[in-house]
Amino acid sequence: MKKIRIIADDKIPFLQGILEPFADISYLPPIQITKEVVKDVDALIVRTRTKCNAELLERSSVKFIATATIGFDHIDAAYCESKGIKWISAPGCNSSSVQQYLASGLLTLAKQKEIQLDSKTIGIVGVGNVGCKIEKISKIFGLKVLLNDPPRERKEGSEKFVPLEYLLHNSDIITFHVPLNKSGIDKTFHLADEIFFDKFQKSKIIINTSRGEVVSNKDLNKAIMDGKVSSCVLDVWENEPQIDKELLNRVDISTPHIAGYSVEGKANGTAACVNVLNEFFSLGLGQNWYPTHLPLSNKLKEIGIDCQGKLNQEIFFELIKSTYDILEDDKRLRNSVKDFEKLRGEYPVRREFTYYDVHLTHADESIRSAVSELGFN
Repeated sequence: MKKIRIIADDKIPFLQGILEPFADISYLPPIQITKEVVKDVDALIVRTRTKCNAELLERSSVKFIATATIGFDHIDAAYCESKGIKWISAPGCNSSSVQQYLASGLLTLAKQKEIQLDSKTIGIVGVGNVGCKIEKISKIFGLKVLLNDPPRERKEGSEKFVPLEYLLHNSDIITFHVPLNKSGIDKTFHLADEIFFDKFQKSKIIINTSRGEVVSNKDLNKAIMDGKVSSCVLDVWENEPQIDKELLNRVDISTPHIAGYSVEGKANGTAACVNVLNEFFSLGLGQNWYPTHLPLSNKLKEIGIDCQGKLNQEIFFELIKSTYDILEDDKRLRNSVKDFEKLRGEYPVRREFTYYDVHLTHADESIRSAVSELGFN
């Protein structure tokens, strides 16, 4: 039987060697995944850098597209459906990675600015796979939580959700976990714009790990200059990889779109693609494939913390910094802005909380329970 032909983004981890027995597969950088290259291909496995639209796919033999990412705004869904091309994304694959990133960002900012998180309110805009994990970690840190998610509210009722206007007025911290929708009732393109920031009655902390275009970078820059935004953690940017250097210099913590780049997040995304592709083409790989031998972290797997005389927030900071120090990523980006894509492609090993064994001494039951709830062993 003739093997199917696949083109895969060469930066998708754990993929090489897996599909070769069942398919002719070529690995290319996104810039080389062109109309000419995909013409006679059956399937694509991509990331956000490959725009899967009519320009790429017209008159091709592509029947299946998998993106190893939670976002899918780079896929023209309407076009694919009109041509009978099946496409999938990997929802939730890196939600725990983003949770770890946000925990590190929040605690680092709190330490830098001497903020007691348990006296603050966080507004979570978008409560899907990622937003739910941010809600959980925020409550563990003692934050009061406000949730805004119009699509969920329409389905589930408004009992646990608040209007965006209410969230703007009553939050000290606002974090975005929405897909990028360019139009429609749930449009999120430039959701945070000049009008959004003008509604702030006091200065707030802004965190964006969703999509760069959800926050107008020009208006955010102005809001920081005007004192409406007191602090900012930014992982995603408009016009990546050509990012606004003026804004970079104004935000407190800046990273090159790597919030979801834990080893587990990447492995989950690749596994989601491989398993659906295997099923779609009946390749015979076997069910529920998952990468074996994930790389080890260069950080110690066993973390010991003496909790005596420490506040919970200090313990959380020490613990989470032992797994991931967000300032290392911040430093790498500031030192080498022009290498935005390279920093992503050569991202160091980062393992999630579940990888680590934690030993607490002089700890009360509440902190032990919280550490366990975070996913640590």
